[in-house]
Amino acid sequence: MTKSIRKDIKIRPETHKDYQDIVSLVLRSFKEGTPYSDGTDVVALIEEIRDSKYYIPELSFVAELENKVVGHFMFSHFPLSPTKEGGHHNNAKTEIIMLAPVAVHADHFKQGIGTAMLTQGINKVKELGYRGITVEGDFNFYNRLGFETSSNYDIYPTSGFPMEEPRCMMCQETYPGSLAEIKGYVVYDMYYNA
Repeated sequence: MTKSIRKDIKIRPETHKDYQDIVSLVLRSFKEGTPYSDGTDVVALIEEIRDSKYYIPELSFVAELENKVVGHFMFSHFPLSPTKEGGHHNNAKTEIIMLAPVAVHADHFKQGIGTAMLTQGINKVKELGYRGITVEGDFNFYNRLGFETSSNYDIYPTSGFPMEEPRCMMCQETYPGSLAEIKGYVVYDMYYNA
């Protein structure tokens, strides 16, 4: 039996007015919700993505509940590398985008907000015609949102936790067969904080 998705979570593109709320939310979310980050590196990554040619303003979202920001997530262009070594990121506009980072306010953990906000976000990505989404994270969570192990689609991790647990590097087609001709390696060498 599948739990129904919350209908009271609304997403909208982030604005400059949201930035301070986003910083506070991300710091608490990672500090209280993960054993591996206090959130400062994640805030730095968000700022780095915003300052890069890979930023997609209309796909960088806040989630609201009763007009309060309770979540933040962003999709950005992510060119796959043809080699494990990377260094081949010439094109900013890509048919593949990366979902990262994702944060839910610590006061609202385990209340279905992540599922609700990401379901809406993934639908927006599909509407815009991208061919696929990559994400690195907890496969137990992301598999429920339609993500599969990326190596099933010839997209391979090159660093970090997915090297030890490949199921943590995932991707999702936006329509059947959309990733059929796309392959490569996920190399984060364009970001200092990734």
